[in-house]
Amino acid sequence: SPVPEDAPSGTVVALLNVNDPDSGENGQVRCELSGEAPLSLVASPSGGSYKVVTSSALDREQASEHRVTVVARDRGSPSLSSSATLALEVSDVNDN
Repeated sequence: SPVPEDAPSGTVVALLNVNDPDSGENGQVRCELSGEAPLSLVASPSGGSYKVVTSSALDREQASEHRVTVVARDRGSPSLSSSATLALEVSDVNDN
């Protein structure tokens, strides 16, 4: 769903759940965002889930869409990873 350009900072735009069936450090996963967008990743205190939230104001006139890649890495040695691309569509708000 598009996010309106007047959405306040901190608006949740996606929820992510990650898991790794391995035990020990191999099963511990951390996520990060890659790409340039006004978004940030907030981990849940219980682990395994994340919120993607707006980190600043959106401006549809500057960019109507933002793309970021979420990279999940385990803490094994060697570390394994998986990624997915998220596209955030920004909807216009009447400027009049």
